[in-house]
Amino acid sequence: MCGIVGYIGFREAWPIVIKGLKRLEYRGYDSAGIALIDEDQLNIYKKAGKVKELEDFAGGKNLNGTIGMGHTRWATHGAPSDRNSHPHTSNNGRLSIIHNGIIENYATLKEELLRRGHQFNSDTDTEVLIHLIEEIYKNDATDLLEAVRLALNEVSGAYAIVIMDQDHPDQLIAARKGSPMVIGVGQGEYFIASDATPIIEYTKNVIYLNDNEIAFLKRDELSIKRLDNVEQTPYIQELELQLEMLEKGGYDHFMLKEIYEQPRSIRDCMRGRIYPEEGKVQLGGIKEFADKLKNIDRIIIVACGTSWHAGLVGEYLIEEYARIPVEVEYASEFRYRNPIITEKDVVIAISQSGETADTMAAIEMAKEKGATIFGVCNVVGASIPRITHAGVYTHAGPEIGVASTKAFTAQVTVLTLMAFYMAQQKGTVTNSKLVELLTELDCIPEKITLALQSNDLVRSISEKFKDSRNCLFLGRGSGFPVALEGALKLKEISYIHAEGYPAAEMKHGPIALIDEEMPVVVIATKNSSYEKVISNIQEVKARKGIVIAIVTAGDYEVSKMADYCIEIPDSSEAFLPLLATIPLQLLSYHIAVLRGCNVDQPRNLAKSVTVE
Repeated sequence: MCGIVGYIGFREAWPIVIKGLKRLEYRGYDSAGIALIDEDQLNIYKKAGKVKELEDFAGGKNLNGTIGMGHTRWATHGAPSDRNSHPHTSNNGRLSIIHNGIIENYATLKEELLRRGHQFNSDTDTEVLIHLIEEIYKNDATDLLEAVRLALNEVSGAYAIVIMDQDHPDQLIAARKGSPMVIGVGQGEYFIASDATPIIEYTKNVIYLNDNEIAFLKRDELSIKRLDNVEQTPYIQELELQLEMLEKGGYDHFMLKEIYEQPRSIRDCMRGRIYPEEGKVQLGGIKEFADKLKNIDRIIIVACGTSWHAGLVGEYLIEEYARIPVEVEYASEFRYRNPIITEKDVVIAISQSGETADTMAAIEMAKEKGATIFGVCNVVGASIPRITHAGVYTHAGPEIGVASTKAFTAQVTVLTLMAFYMAQQKGTVTNSKLVELLTELDCIPEKITLALQSNDLVRSISEKFKDSRNCLFLGRGSGFPVALEGALKLKEISYIHAEGYPAAEMKHGPIALIDEEMPVVVIATKNSSYEKVISNIQEVKARKGIVIAIVTAGDYEVSKMADYCIEIPDSSEAFLPLLATIPLQLLSYHIAVLRGCNVDQPRNLAKSVTVE
């Protein structure tokens, strides 16, 4: 959600910033802009629409300068438009700002600034912040860094900001609270970005700015202080990210590439963590809490969107194997309740980006109540791994497509490992059973490779349903979260209305929707609910519904009833979500492509929801 790029150094800033904005397009946005300083002249170019439109708009204009910053905006205050695009300037036009987040008390601040003679050119909260900084800078006879610090102590909300001063073209100021920011460290140059994707091409050395920190950057100088004016020692980390992981690698879309990466990403997720011959799971990230896991009262999983669906799978697995009660909560609802949480509870927070605002707020609330917090995250160095007590990285690699695919299966894999690890600690599963489960889990990447062979079949099925207006997804047991995830994928990238339901709930309402134009996708693999699901399929067919069934390879019973069958390899019920998800991802992808939708950047969506 929104993207920031900044540069100060010896190179021309424009190529670095514009390429960085393209790398951040996956986060979701509706407008873009860039500010450059050339010989004490501040030049700002901004445009509603895609980065390419900004690039075309700026063509032929003065793009010189070795200091610059750029922004992709996802609208909050003020509709998408040229005037509301970032960067914004102060009243005197000297200062410029880009901003991710929301300034919650902007209206009060704006009212006071209007009384003091300020004039505003946009509807944004961001413009109010740069005017406030200017007001303090002008009246308190202080330097710009101190003016920024004082202003940020007056605002409420979340922000990641970068500020340039036309009169001081040798410095950038950056700050964050509740919105991610990373600083790349080079030789005589610094890079600023919302995440590491724009930086990796130039340096692997980065500093992750913490909440309530301000960074002051010159070409050969970096200092960081907190909002309470205490100096901080920068901690430089080395990125694990590889540049080639950010390219499409011959695929038409990042989403398709990431679907096909799942055998590798799941293998990477398990590497060094399972020992099938010994029936042993080793999770170094939560090892120090092994004893606590033997005596906890309850696990609460908090997440949003696709991560919430992964949490539902985790609930089935943890309760089945570790015999610990589990509740799965939407972080956005959990944080605004007054839930009963004690020091005997463990909260598992799941987030691909590690920056999800609602999930971070839920973590802080649970910590205040004494719970132990585990994080499940994909991005090393993100906020959630830093504020949790312990956790497990998914190691899925960067996911550029907005619709999560490999991140979901990696999260499910981690939760599977956690369920088996807890069972191992509590002794609720025999060693021989763990040997059996881990041996099969070790084979899942190869089985996913087999499941991907259905791609051509799924594409041909997609051609028949690309014009559907509604779709129903049904599943039982751990197939229910898979149905939810399949429905979410279809609606978010193809814009077809879709709903996921427990199959047994179909008769409690959704059955009224079924007719000869309604495709119904059913998870109908051979498991403990197989016979029940067959009954559900018969009920759909009795009402002339069209059934697309996900079945176990070699199943002939369902094929007699269903209109279309997509086979996946046979597996135990524990690993059904990892396999059944694959054809649903392909189905949503191909339908979206056939409908001419922007698969990697669906409308109105952001990859990381870093504001409420």
